[in-house]
Amino acid sequence: MTRTQIQLPDELYQRAKAFAAQRELSLAEVTRRGLELFLDRFPSPDPARGAWTLPRVDAGGIKVPLETLRDIAADDESNRSLADR
Repeated sequence: MTRTQIQLPDELYQRAKAFAAQRELSLAEVTRRGLELFLDRFPSPDPARGAWTLPRVDAGGIKVPLETLRDIAADDESNRSLADR
């Protein structure tokens, strides 16, 4: 185990000491557990995994041309405006 020194703002130190005392833990144990929790929550990227790429999704083979989608959207908008009258 490695020994180290850290500097904490007074308020954080007091809160951490009180937290440790309430749970009958040492400040060192609270600090270790806090660091473990933080590092588990924010893991470093794994360089062996390589660059991220956008996943491909199988859409089931139904393909609608963009122009057709535009026509459908325009028709829908027209129908909605007629219904509002």
